[in-house]
Amino acid sequence: MKKNIIAMNASIMIGLGSILAAPSAYAESLSDLQQKKESIQEKRSGVESNISDTEKKIDNLQDKQLTAEEQIAAIEAKIAESTKKIDAKNAEITQTKKEIEALKEEIKVLKERIAKRNEVLKERALSFQETGGDVNYLEVLFGSSSFGDLIDRVGAVATIAEADRDILKQHELDKKDLEEKQTAVEKKLASLEVAKAELLEIQKQQKQQKQEKAALVKKLKQQTKKHEDEKMGLEEEKANLAAQETAIKSAINLEQNRLAELEAARKKAAAEAKKRAEQAAAQAASQAASQAAESKKQSSSSGSSAKSSSSPSPSPSPSSSQSSSNVSQVPAVSSGTFTRPSAGYVSSTMGERWNKQHAGIDIAASGTVPVVAAADGVVSRSYFSSTYGNVIFVTHSISGQQWTTVYAHLSSRQASTGSVVAKGQQIGIMGNTGHSYGQHLHFELHKGAWNYSKSNAVNPLNYIPN
Repeated sequence: MKKNIIAMNASIMIGLGSILAAPSAYAESLSDLQQKKESIQEKRSGVESNISDTEKKIDNLQDKQLTAEEQIAAIEAKIAESTKKIDAKNAEITQTKKEIEALKEEIKVLKERIAKRNEVLKERALSFQETGGDVNYLEVLFGSSSFGDLIDRVGAVATIAEADRDILKQHELDKKDLEEKQTAVEKKLASLEVAKAELLEIQKQQKQQKQEKAALVKKLKQQTKKHEDEKMGLEEEKANLAAQETAIKSAINLEQNRLAELEAARKKAAAEAKKRAEQAAAQAASQAASQAAESKKQSSSSGSSAKSSSSPSPSPSPSSSQSSSNVSQVPAVSSGTFTRPSAGYVSSTMGERWNKQHAGIDIAASGTVPVVAAADGVVSRSYFSSTYGNVIFVTHSISGQQWTTVYAHLSSRQASTGSVVAKGQQIGIMGNTGHSYGQHLHFELHKGAWNYSKSNAVNPLNYIPN
């Protein structure tokens, strides 16, 4: 009978909708359990499909990220190349500026030469004005003393005139050469400056492209991290559904065993009843056969003496009992639906925290602090999580409603997956494992099953004693 009750309670505690109307009430029927098993399998299939979709998204994002990183590498190569070209243009500009400085010295010399020629030309012009120009030459010619002297003077005059023409011609050539050199070097410098400006603009665009690609890579990494977290949550949900499926399979087995034991008990009771009926019939026949002999015996005998003996019952052996007290902090078990899971103070309530939703409460205390089950239930999962640390999930069924409690960041776990726990039973020790800052118990209460989005989470402070 005790075994039947345990099997019935285990079936109820996994939170699959049974209502315990009376001590003799049965757990869920096998068909109900089977339906719930199929429902969980369907949810698992949906979660696995979501995991597959999330993995595809992650692969797609990683491919885009790889492409963007390759593009960044190509842009960096172009930036390096344009930097070399800019350095070359800067070197050319520096050399051209040196040429300009050298040209300035040459221009200075040319200007001095032109200035001297201007002085000579001014003297020639002044002489021309004073003597009437060509008359001066005639006087030179007519002033000759002989024909030979005339020839010499004609040659001298021709030479002087030619020299004047050469001075004027060289003057024009020097001015033209100066202007051409100035124009050429200025064009070269302007061309170099334009080319440099174009290269700088190209490099600016390349750096802008690099910044845009870097921003894209950062965004892709953030999206990848988001989907990886989502995948982790889905895998955790999948594991919890698998644990629930295992639990419901155990419940089905327990229910089957219970029904088999009940049938065996009924057969046994029927066999015992039949045996008792046969024994009663035999006793009746025996009594009828011996009734006459008994009457005859009573009339012939004058008396009988009765002999009685008694033996003292042995005295019970003394027994000794030893009690031990738990010196650590153990919360008192309350009479409500849920009891407080640990001693300590509430260090953080449910709600918005650090730009995220805090789906439970934190209870903090120092020392060795036991953590107990908030209500009767079955451990659907007991394991180490990267975020929760040492964590225990317990599923409960209370008045037909499924509940799930979560006990996270434990330093140690004392209840394994599939074990039945009672309200107030110690299941672990408060700790600081997983994503935790300081010793505390993170406690969640879900009206229904736990899921990654924690949409069934309710405020535990509305259900447990403060």
